[in-house]
Amino acid sequence: MSTLHLRYRVSHAEEIVVQSAELTTPEGHDPRHGGDAYFAVTARDRRARVAASAGFAVQGLSFAAIISQVPVFQDKFGLDEMQLTLTLAAVPVIAGVGSVLAGVFAPRVGSGPVLRVSALGVAAMTAGAGWADQPVLFYTAIALFGFFLGGVDATMNMQGTAVQRRYGRSIMASCHAWWSIAGIAASLAAIVTAAQPERYYLGGAAIVAALVSLIAGPGLLKKADEAHNPHTAAVDPEAGRVPRRGWIVAFIGIALMVMFIGDAATTNWSGVFLQDVLGANEHVVPAGLFAYLVFQFLGRTVADRIIGRLGAVATVIVGSLVAAGGFALVALSHQAPMAIGGFALVGIGLSVVVPLTFSAADALDPAGTGTVIAKVNLFNYAGVIVGSAVIGVVADPSMLGDLRLAFVVPAGLVLLIIALAPSFRVVDTARERAARAIAAR
Repeated sequence: MSTLHLRYRVSHAEEIVVQSAELTTPEGHDPRHGGDAYFAVTARDRRARVAASAGFAVQGLSFAAIISQVPVFQDKFGLDEMQLTLTLAAVPVIAGVGSVLAGVFAPRVGSGPVLRVSALGVAAMTAGAGWADQPVLFYTAIALFGFFLGGVDATMNMQGTAVQRRYGRSIMASCHAWWSIAGIAASLAAIVTAAQPERYYLGGAAIVAALVSLIAGPGLLKKADEAHNPHTAAVDPEAGRVPRRGWIVAFIGIALMVMFIGDAATTNWSGVFLQDVLGANEHVVPAGLFAYLVFQFLGRTVADRIIGRLGAVATVIVGSLVAAGGFALVALSHQAPMAIGGFALVGIGLSVVVPLTFSAADALDPAGTGTVIAKVNLFNYAGVIVGSAVIGVVADPSMLGDLRLAFVVPAGLVLLIIALAPSFRVVDTARERAARAIAAR
């Protein structure tokens, strides 16, 4: 802990003194040699980080709560494999609409208000899906769940990257770690309450999500604070500027899409695989999703440090190799523990892709509008749609009818991320330029 007295000019006119701010840098990093720089982190920044992380937790909790009940919904409403596939595919389509609208409103009113409204909507529809006793009510609740989910998805990443700019080092993985730990809690609760009616479980999850959102909401960054970078812009106005290049946006978007193909395969079909292919009992069925989320969380707790040491490109390559190995293990498994271990490897391998994708999107948006994040986020839903569809088609008895073979597809696709890894160099470039700017003080 130290005191920093930093005097700088804003718009070449106004002088500001920033005092009593925490100096943060990952241990062992020297900003003079391309590592993360020393940045002033205020108490307001820390509150914003907690509030943004709460948004990730709300989404992770609600999403995992719904996904963990997929086998229950399938039995309750008599859905065959194709009907289930279409239902799961509809959610990301509608979520894409919510994400687009968030990208429209966030630059006007700030991502904070949009996140707060969307989070409450997600919580309400989580409860609604559980209490629905007719197919039309269920489909309506799931559709609205997807819509609000898209709004939360876009705006929580806008808030997270805005806070990351103020910290001046990688923190997005830790934000996404809160998504994972909330999902873990929801999955664990699903295992414990497997014998209870789903409406009580989903209702409880909805109450928790709503309370977290209401408590954390006031701490989110305001519109004026989101775009302002009090560090690099103060020293070097060019430090945070990276040219917007459409092909980079497309490549990082495709990497995100491939990641979510793998994510959709795991979150939507791990329970079905364990139940139908390996004959696991009802208490073991949620364990695949649980293992995936646990190791995704563990990966994200250390990812910020790994990114700081290895760089974004190398981190993406290593993660992709681990995830591909995990999918291969699932496809080859003949017992539940082996498959669960495969899902764990997938979780730790894919854990780095999403935080780095949104960090890259933010690096391509020097004005901090969040519009690039909203655009890249659409690849998220494309991946979920393709992932759900591919697994569903391969698993459908009228097609190939082999759910084991279906997990070979994401194993191969994840390797595509390696070819796209150089696109993530924009993250390293932005970090290095910021480090040089701070070192020049």
